[in-house]
Amino acid sequence: MSLKIRLSRGGAKKRPYYRIVVADARSPRDGRFIDRIGSFNPLLAKDAENRVVLDTEKAKAWLEKGAQPTDRVARFLDAAGLLKRDARSNPKKAEPGEKAKARAAEKADKAAKAAAAEEAPAE
Repeated sequence: MSLKIRLSRGGAKKRPYYRIVVADARSPRDGRFIDRIGSFNPLLAKDAENRVVLDTEKAKAWLEKGAQPTDRVARFLDAAGLLKRDARSNPKKAEPGEKAKARAAEKADKAAKAAAAEEAPAE
């Protein structure tokens, strides 16, 4: 049985509230879980002390038993000092797509032609 430490969503529509749970990897996101080890309220300010509430003893015990945290939970565990998370970087994420590059090239060509047309009659 593969165990995951992940978030289970609760709260009302547009008002999310998450529980940090240990669950079988095959069970649904908001379904059956084995143990509840904390909570996460994304609506609170990032520096609020009760934004992430985590039972570090339980988390440490489940990590020793082989439970794998998801990316978001790994961030919380790293902040708590229980897990070392490697920094991730995706430099291509901010790069525009193919169509956006083509539109930018067309716009630059049009601007260059307009500038050339304005200079020609001035002479």
